[in-house]
Amino acid sequence: MLFKGLHILTLALHFITVELLLGGLLVATWLNLYGVMRRQDAAAELRLTAAAALAKRLTVVMTYVINLGVPPLLFAQVLYGRALYTSSVLIGVYWIAVIFLLMACYWLIYQFAAGAEKGKAVWWQGLLAWLLAGAIAKIYVTNMTLMLRPEVWGQMYATTAHGSQLPPHDPTAFPRWLFMVSGGFWVSGIWMIWLAGRRVFEDPVRRYLAANGGRLAVVMLIVQAFVAARVLQAQPQGIRDALAADPLARYAGLAWIGVAVLIGLFGLWAAVKQPINRAAGWIGATLLLVGILGMTVYRDALRDLTLLSKGYDVWQRVVVTNWGVVILFLALFVAGLGVAGWLISVMMKAKTIPEKVM
Repeated sequence: MLFKGLHILTLALHFITVELLLGGLLVATWLNLYGVMRRQDAAAELRLTAAAALAKRLTVVMTYVINLGVPPLLFAQVLYGRALYTSSVLIGVYWIAVIFLLMACYWLIYQFAAGAEKGKAVWWQGLLAWLLAGAIAKIYVTNMTLMLRPEVWGQMYATTAHGSQLPPHDPTAFPRWLFMVSGGFWVSGIWMIWLAGRRVFEDPVRRYLAANGGRLAVVMLIVQAFVAARVLQAQPQGIRDALAADPLARYAGLAWIGVAVLIGLFGLWAAVKQPINRAAGWIGATLLLVGILGMTVYRDALRDLTLLSKGYDVWQRVVVTNWGVVILFLALFVAGLGVAGWLISVMMKAKTIPEKVM
């Protein structure tokens, strides 16, 4: 139960950063492209400043993507080791390639941010970085889907033991990837609203961020809802029935839908309410966290029920708890959160320097 709870919590935090990266990177790329193409427009400087604001923060977002990605992966290895280790070995070449793709993506984001802050046409660097990030996401989806398909493991290993073969087609894989990518846009919309509440930007930039962030959140929530329905429809009928009968999955799904409605209303409000203050930004961030938590719980139930239908019960395992290690871990975990909170408070109190393209 402890590992389960920690896995869901850390995975939800990781998903938030992944969505910020995938969505924010493409939004910043578009704003940079549109800004340099229409330099004569009155709103060109607003677009370029917004692109720079997102791009320069994406380098920090990437550090959180990496660091918050480690704990849920470790907890997943503890909970689903037999399945996850097997799928990772079967696509070992692609799984190891993630390291090199990640380094290249990170470097491109730094180059993109540096150019965006100077108002240069660096949209192509942002696009390349997004393609690499999307490829990494695709590899992760492939692995996390393959671990749910023990029926194809033998065939794959018999074909090649070198880890260079991709698994047979799975109707759920692409919808799952598309779900994460589409979600990045509305998450980035909430992020833009949060940025609009900061005094570091001039009022026209704050209004631009809030208005466009609100519209983006509303539209892409609707898009992701359709993708979510497609993901559910791609599941076998038995899994859909099991999800409907599972109380935790049902309540998590309802909470997720309810918070999504609230986020949509919040996005509409932010699109017309000017200016946005810091409190409104934190309300949006809170709704985002609760919504992603609900989605993560539902996703976890989907994985557990799928594995259960194939003979793997995550709850049927012998657990010998080393309470000394557990207490030490929890103490360090709480201390780490405290230090992170203190660092954030120091950053928030720092003297603001107005941001605009050079």
